[in-house]
Amino acid sequence: MRSTPAAIREAIDGFGMDTITLAGPLEAKLAAMKAAGFSQVMLKANDINGHPGGLGAAVAAVKASGLRGTGFQVLRDFEGLSGHLHQYKVDIAKAMLEMCAALGCKVLLACSSTSVHATQDLDHIARDLRKLAMLALPLGIKIAYEGLSWGRTVNEFTTAWDVVCRADCPNLGLGLDSFHIFAAKTSLDEIDYLDPSKIFLVQLADFMWQETRTFEERMTTARTFRVFPGEGVHSEQLVDLVQRLDRLGYQGDYSFEVFNDDYQQMPLPMVAERGQRAALWLAEDVLRRSVPLPNQMRLKTVG
Repeated sequence: MRSTPAAIREAIDGFGMDTITLAGPLEAKLAAMKAAGFSQVMLKANDINGHPGGLGAAVAAVKASGLRGTGFQVLRDFEGLSGHLHQYKVDIAKAMLEMCAALGCKVLLACSSTSVHATQDLDHIARDLRKLAMLALPLGIKIAYEGLSWGRTVNEFTTAWDVVCRADCPNLGLGLDSFHIFAAKTSLDEIDYLDPSKIFLVQLADFMWQETRTFEERMTTARTFRVFPGEGVHSEQLVDLVQRLDRLGYQGDYSFEVFNDDYQQMPLPMVAERGQRAALWLAEDVLRRSVPLPNQMRLKTVG
């Protein structure tokens, strides 16, 4: 039995929520996550820049919440461009990195390009990502590169991993998102070939149908109707994914990347509690992390 809020906080310590999932002002979102027992939050640029008090007030709110920033998102369509388009994206990237640093986040998420103006040359893409990583290096920030399932060239994590390996930069690694893996139907066997030290972020979500047949359907589902782990029809795959990462030696953060229009119409505590249930399911039943009784040591079983 989960006896105390402290026990719940300890059990779900490795899990966090995304501000995207909740409606309302930033402070209310952070408070709801904290009340549900989460210790970290994935921050979105819109929530920060849209704060009525400006960037400084948003940064102060995050720091006052006591929640650690899992990461900052999202830099889109950065790689593969040339000329004035490339320089434009470099300027955007510098601004994103400055905000990431101000928030105390150690990871910036960059999604694979969907632009028809971007080259499909993987070596060119790798060079651009290496440049991005070098811009982030003095700030102590890692770049997590994620393959969007509707990306023009990179739409599976296997191709994203190829690009990361080509770039060969210490602070450039992978961002994995279960939605995109399931939507693209990438074999989970490919997880076993990754270097766990180069996985910088894992985002988890499920959805309510078995497949998304077109890029358009993937985008619509991804942006409006994801659900928490354990609520959709891919629970078995999600268990397999998380257990494979655990066996591989991944020890980083899991963040719930749940875009859902229905959740946006629900009270914040109700949505945060759904996130808490998902985290407890993954921690206790999937990863076998036991919740301690009062005054007892926390044990972790391996299985």
